[in-house]
Amino acid sequence: MAHSLSAKKRIRRNLKRNIRNKSIRSQYKTYTGKALKEIAGGDVQAAEKAVKQAISVLDKTAQKGILHRNNAARHKSQLAKKLNSIRSEN
Repeated sequence: MAHSLSAKKRIRRNLKRNIRNKSIRSQYKTYTGKALKEIAGGDVQAAEKAVKQAISVLDKTAQKGILHRNNAARHKSQLAKKLNSIRSEN
């Protein structure tokens, strides 16, 4: 257990941040999963909409520092690549 006031405050702050970060991380995983599911379904318009939402959430997640910006960029690139592959099939 922490002894100093600053250490106790640090624990309180970390708990609050952990809760906030967990919900945002869950949100980005949800939207990314939805986008991948739409891409697998083959419907180009629905997939484009889902990918656009996922990219927006990834940008916000990176902006808040929950994901590293290069990590978010990599995920966005992979989504776009998969979306383009189903576009070229149709």
